[in-house]
Amino acid sequence: MALLMRAFVRDVTASAHRYLTVQGTIAGRLAEALAGTRTIAAAGTAGREAARILRPLPGLRAEGEAMWRVQGGIAARGMLALLLLQVAAVGVAGAELAAGRITPGELVAAVQYAGLAAGFGPVLTQLLRLGRARAGARRAAEILAWPALRHGTGEAPPGPGGLEFRGVTVRGALDGLDLTVPGGRAVAVVGRSGSGASALAALAGRLADPDRGTVLLDGTPLPRLHRTALRREIGYAFARPALFGTTVRDAIAFGPSRPPESWLREAARAARADGFIRRLPQGYGTPLAEAPLSGGELQRLGLARAFAHAGRVLVLDDATSSLDTVTELQITDALLDRFADRTRLIVAHRASTAARADLVVWLDEGRVRRVAPHRALWADPDYRAVFGGAA
Repeated sequence: MALLMRAFVRDVTASAHRYLTVQGTIAGRLAEALAGTRTIAAAGTAGREAARILRPLPGLRAEGEAMWRVQGGIAARGMLALLLLQVAAVGVAGAELAAGRITPGELVAAVQYAGLAAGFGPVLTQLLRLGRARAGARRAAEILAWPALRHGTGEAPPGPGGLEFRGVTVRGALDGLDLTVPGGRAVAVVGRSGSGASALAALAGRLADPDRGTVLLDGTPLPRLHRTALRREIGYAFARPALFGTTVRDAIAFGPSRPPESWLREAARAARADGFIRRLPQGYGTPLAEAPLSGGELQRLGLARAFAHAGRVLVLDDATSSLDTVTELQITDALLDRFADRTRLIVAHRASTAARADLVVWLDEGRVRRVAPHRALWADPDYRAVFGGAA
């Protein structure tokens, strides 16, 4: 029985680990898709994304069935072993009684002791939980073993905010990408869903490190920079910003340092957020929990926070996807005019946004297909197809 239990825990642990790995893959892809719902809808790739998310599902089913087969096999063998144990115990006790070496009371006791082994079912259930717990612990240990992001001690060098990507590879997103983003320019990054635009945006401010290659800010590799220097020089606005702080004012001020009140309001005006903030019950002092925000208003607060902490580089990762066309144009005007001395890297899914940038980086399957102004690229039907052919 001990050998059976040991084999059961070993087999269940291995199967549960494989099950959790496949389950984690599906969950990760689903979370990715939910975060980029509007982007996927704009690109018209919902069917392809659904197929990508569900592709590992047969493997999940196979591992689930394997766990049940292991459990059923162990249960069957365990019950057979218990039955043979009870038969053997009663048989030996009967022979001992016939030989006069035990009393009838001792025979009854032996039968009762053998019957205690019938509690095999609850033990099996607990062992199944133990196997799953061990698998979960192993999976968690794999994640905890990933190296932590380490920062250097250097300050940002002087410069206009030029970014350089040298041989950058991110598994499943970018493949040996080489790109130079000139400082002080507005650069739109366009491509179909899965082209690697969001991965490029994450690398620009070292929210992630490439599997291979180097990203440099004004000639200095990002890993050499101190965390505070990096966050001070490179700001972000996201499609689904998370707001921190007690009040709306705190949410805009959240960052490496707190800007003065006048600059917070100026940033909110640039993001076209000042108007709806003033209409809130307590204006900028309204508690976040009491400020009902639409998707567009949430994005504008995220943009206001990025503008309030604008360093030499601003990265907008699909940060205007929930805005109407007029509001987006107004914010783009502010981005191009008020922050003209900053480098602006804009992940764009609308042709109107790309048209107003100084340069467009056209990504295709993780590589740079072309870098040119929008008007020069528009003659290419493949480029127009990125935007669904819209002007």
